[in-house]
Amino acid sequence: MSEVEREQEHQVTPLELFFDLVFVFAITQVTSLLAQNPTWGGVLRGMLVLVALWWAWTAYAWLTSTMDVDEGGVRLAMLASMGAMLFAALAVPGAFTHDAVLFGVSYLLVRLLHIALYAIVGRDDRDLLGAVLRFAPTVILSASLIVVAGFLHGDERIALWIVALAIDYLGPALFGRGRGWRIAPEHFAERHGLIILIALGESIIAIGVGARFDLVTKVIVAAALGLVVVSALWWLYFDVAAIFARSRLTQASGVAQAQLARDAYSYLHLPMVAGIVLFAFGLKTTLGHVSDELGTVPAVGLCGGVALYLLGHVASLWRSTGRIFRRRTIAGFVLFALVPAAIYIPALWALALVSAVCSLVVAYEAIHRRESRARVRHPELAA
Repeated sequence: MSEVEREQEHQVTPLELFFDLVFVFAITQVTSLLAQNPTWGGVLRGMLVLVALWWAWTAYAWLTSTMDVDEGGVRLAMLASMGAMLFAALAVPGAFTHDAVLFGVSYLLVRLLHIALYAIVGRDDRDLLGAVLRFAPTVILSASLIVVAGFLHGDERIALWIVALAIDYLGPALFGRGRGWRIAPEHFAERHGLIILIALGESIIAIGVGARFDLVTKVIVAAALGLVVVSALWWLYFDVAAIFARSRLTQASGVAQAQLARDAYSYLHLPMVAGIVLFAFGLKTTLGHVSDELGTVPAVGLCGGVALYLLGHVASLWRSTGRIFRRRTIAGFVLFALVPAAIYIPALWALALVSAVCSLVVAYEAIHRRESRARVRHPELAA
């Protein structure tokens, strides 16, 4: 990393963590939405809401990586953005019903404040301001369409949401292609690592909510197995993979760095977060019905959620390092293959199978790759 890039680095601020607390609540709301409507339609609506919320959060991750927002009037604008995000999160359960307009208006305000803040940041940086101006039309159009969708009903509302999100996600890839954007790479990587940690915390919450007060032996075992899975997902991200990805991001520069940040983090961390949310939903259902067979949708959440997390992580690492992590890839497909079995066996046994697959991957990497792990985690010892 150059001296200029080092000067741009800064720590994640308390204000950013405070902002992320609202996103935590939003994730919890999405999981509750899935639990209240465990159908394919419910999953579609829940994932659409999550996709919208994620893109708003990652937009602010770019902003806060460009500058320290914990100063002066910018701090107040960030707090206003947090307030708008809170109202959007409150409206999540009714985002496709009675609170559709409230969600749309709150979401539009979140996105407009982001554009305004970025324009202020880039007013003395012609390249950055140009990137923001190229980015703004797709943001405003997309968020406005979600407001309009609030006045529609049924399939028309869902269709307009899909169009709006497609516009929002394709905008950065089609307009500008990374020109003008800049980040503090270590800060950017840390911020996304923290949000993965926060999302994993939602699975811990699901254990507590699912177990409730009926702490019989099977529920305790299920809670322990759920914790094993969450711990394995944490290990697979933070043990060496996060170090690999951060290293490649700091080594890149200019447009290449912006494109890598966009692809490996903004785009490819989404399936990881979505997988965690789906797993939390499946885990919550499992803890409430440990002796019963899971329905198709909760079974997909339990097994497919972890599979989506693993394959999303593999894709992110491939984009960062050019390497395919084979054992994680195999584990992802094995978990997808377990979905039919999870429908016909008791929920506790399905969770045990998911836990076994994740534990085997962690054990293999910890034991058979211990020397390479040590070199990555402690490069000073290998020097």
